[in-house]
Amino acid sequence: MNNNFKDIHIGNLIKKRTSELKIKMPRICNFLKTNENEINKMYLAGNINTEILLKWSKLLEYDFFRIYSQHLILYSPPAKYNREDDKVKKVSKLPKFRKSIYTVEIIYFILELIETGEKTKQEVIEDYRIPKTTLYKWISKYKDRK
Repeated sequence: MNNNFKDIHIGNLIKKRTSELKIKMPRICNFLKTNENEINKMYLAGNINTEILLKWSKLLEYDFFRIYSQHLILYSPPAKYNREDDKVKKVSKLPKFRKSIYTVEIIYFILELIETGEKTKQEVIEDYRIPKTTLYKWISKYKDRK
């Protein structure tokens, strides 16, 4: 698997998806209400405004935000617990999401780390905070994936 969730260059990914779908430049310009020069700048951009990224996601029928979610799952630091914080629950008005949403790509990425010896099972469990039972279920379920 060549997906690199650590170093995300969103412009390259958008350009790849556009090429895969063979969407013509006039349609892109019309949908995004901009010109060809601006589109080419976006292809070169490492990051893009979220409103524009949402439009790209709709046009290209691909959830580009998921790439960032996968980055958070794999690379966000472990939560630090403070005993005082445990006593007082912090309430947020923001929507709550499950952190443990693993796509097949993420599972393959994790399993590939183990198979290539880049990380041990224990390192995966500790570094990515994946429950031991979950990791072993993945290993069993996806052992014949190749």
